[in-house]
Amino acid sequence: MRRQRSAKIVATLGPASGTPGQIAALFEAGVDVFRLNFSHGERADHEARLLSIRALEQKVERPIGVMADLQGPKLRLGKFAKGKVALKLGQKFRLDLDAAPGNTHRAPLPHPEIFAALEQGTEILLDDGRVRLEVKKHGRDFAETEVMAGAELSDRKGVNLPGAVLPLSALTPKDRSDLAIALDWGADWIALSFVQGPDDVAEARKLVAGRAGVLVKLEKPSAVKRLDEIVDLADAVMVARGDLGVEMPPEDVPPLQKQIIHACRRAGKPVVVATQMLESMINAPVPTRAEASDVATAIYEGADAVMLSAETAAGSYPREAVAMMDRIVRRVQADPNYGAGLRTEMLAAEHTSPDAISAAARQVADTVGAAAIVSFTNSGATALRAARERPSVPTVALTARIETARRLALVWGLHCVHTSDVHRFSDMIQKATRIAKQEGFAQKGQRIVVTAGIPFGTPGATNVLHIAWVND
Repeated sequence: MRRQRSAKIVATLGPASGTPGQIAALFEAGVDVFRLNFSHGERADHEARLLSIRALEQKVERPIGVMADLQGPKLRLGKFAKGKVALKLGQKFRLDLDAAPGNTHRAPLPHPEIFAALEQGTEILLDDGRVRLEVKKHGRDFAETEVMAGAELSDRKGVNLPGAVLPLSALTPKDRSDLAIALDWGADWIALSFVQGPDDVAEARKLVAGRAGVLVKLEKPSAVKRLDEIVDLADAVMVARGDLGVEMPPEDVPPLQKQIIHACRRAGKPVVVATQMLESMINAPVPTRAEASDVATAIYEGADAVMLSAETAAGSYPREAVAMMDRIVRRVQADPNYGAGLRTEMLAAEHTSPDAISAAARQVADTVGAAAIVSFTNSGATALRAARERPSVPTVALTARIETARRLALVWGLHCVHTSDVHRFSDMIQKATRIAKQEGFAQKGQRIVVTAGIPFGTPGATNVLHIAWVND
């Protein structure tokens, strides 16, 4: 099954999309990677869905990626005596460690690490920023604040501190347990929440130990300030615009999205744009025109993938949401301005043999009118460098490692095929031409560009470029 687009689609599974039949329908509609959100649902449900994905993979004979999204620390208020209160602009409001139910003058905040990070003037956001407080006085177990933006506030609402770095690991005990289970199940990507800096990524990489790709969700301003360091450590990045939009001014998020995408493209790391992409399709069969433009903007900017969250996990039209996203992506990529934009932002090759070969493959494919680039890859490094070039022709990634094929399902422009390894140059060319034809990327009499590393099976050793004719 060949997708008629280069950018990929990630979809979240949930109550509206958890059965084998629903998962198959979403895949047929265009999903390339399925997300299991460990912030919701039971482990048994996630495991059943992953097993359904693997069974579907066997049936369709195409690698499918699975992303396990860890919850991360959740900072929340305690409860109120009457379930909710109304806070007014300018009033005083106290937060403290006292577990007694709150009222209009105070509320329990059972997180000593928050009080440890406070300074006078620190801004505290409640309920996704609907309530905004400014710290006037604080101690190790309390904060006296003034309400800068008031609204109704109910039990267990979330707490954000945009200007503070909290003394918290990105991995809670629950996350560590979920991570171990997800790796045992064979998840291809581990999505890391609540990243505040490079140390959080390094900690996760140590635990994952190469068994999956580490995808960093950029949700906090402190992480954005160290963007290049985090991109360098991560295997992939997600622009988590919902949380960024809470902790940063909304007008800052669009240019930041573009900045993150460019940083990832420069580094050759996959980048996913997420949150509220087709939000109205949770309850409606078609999106708003603004949402269609939002998806299109991410694609024009060069994102590897776009993601659906509640639209497919809990919405009334999960299949329609995927099909709509597929249509939008295909329409954008049919626009001549799309390719022209990618060429305008062409990135300089790094001074390495793999980059030289990948850049040359793109140029040679254009010059000789090749039907496709076929990239032999073991670890995925060769295919990632090919995708970084954003070639105008499809890239077929051939690998003997199913884990690599599944992980590369997230990457722009790659059609992944799990196949046996090759040991001789003649075998490589024969296999490349046969699979390019078999998968519908080339016909008899057309040329393809083949890249590989010799000795075969050596990770990151791309050093061969060959032009081959497709025969019977």
